[in-house]
Amino acid sequence: MSPTSPRAGIAAAAIAYFTWGLFPLYWKLLASIPTFQLLAHRVAWCAVAVWIYLLLKGDGSWWRTLPARVIGMLLASSVLISINWGVYIAGVNSGHIIDTSLGYFITPLANVLFGVAVLRERLNALQWLAVGCATLGVAYLALSLGSLPWIALVLALSFGGYGLIRKMTPVDAVHGLALESTILLLPSAAYLLWCQVQGEGAFLHQPVGLDLLIVVGGAITAIPLVLFAFGARRVPMTMLGFLQYIAPTVGLLLAVFLFHEPFGRVQLVSFGCIWLALAIFSADALRRYFRQRRPGPSFA
Repeated sequence: MSPTSPRAGIAAAAIAYFTWGLFPLYWKLLASIPTFQLLAHRVAWCAVAVWIYLLLKGDGSWWRTLPARVIGMLLASSVLISINWGVYIAGVNSGHIIDTSLGYFITPLANVLFGVAVLRERLNALQWLAVGCATLGVAYLALSLGSLPWIALVLALSFGGYGLIRKMTPVDAVHGLALESTILLLPSAAYLLWCQVQGEGAFLHQPVGLDLLIVVGGAITAIPLVLFAFGARRVPMTMLGFLQYIAPTVGLLLAVFLFHEPFGRVQLVSFGCIWLALAIFSADALRRYFRQRRPGPSFA
């Protein structure tokens, strides 16, 4: 398989999404550590891992030509991705993996709404129907449980907003992550140092295996993104749209069958509405994709 072939790109993107789907297994191993410390460690070790990767590639000076506007946008995206990471870790370790899966299932539809609200994109009838079905699913869940699914909504909106900013920022995925994690590195390191001084720091005060798992978190964060960036350059956006459902599907299966989170009639109806919305949205995307590829009439 050639590294430049679409098959290689599909394989890389699928592995990235599958790895993201398995993240609950990793965070559950570190459930004894406070969420904010895990988030700060993830940021810090991710910055280390990404910069090592870039320096090994001989790509260590790319940031010098970045305009102030791009840095400002990456500052905003770094805040959104840190919120997303923190809520995800808290959701997993508090027994709400199903809610995190719901968040990533509705993220594509949140992206659509951001496109309408910010980029002034227009939706066709099928796309509005998909948004309506997803809204119905979330509303049913909220009314049945007596509260909004905050974890899912914050994950969807933070990642949707993150995607919007990154779409508008002329920086590739790896360079963007390097700068985002660098921006967050100082406050993260300061917080971790404060925890150590206060005697509340978990790092180096627990079994060596857990310390190693914390450090490995940097690579676990960076490697799937590198694979995703590799795949995204070689795979049509329509195919990426289908592949992105791998991660929340794997997470949902882990939640139900491994961690035995409750998944009853209420969740089934809610997820059913959202899956119907995604099916409509994906069918419309496929229809438009094949219409664009259809050759025009020949007058020869």
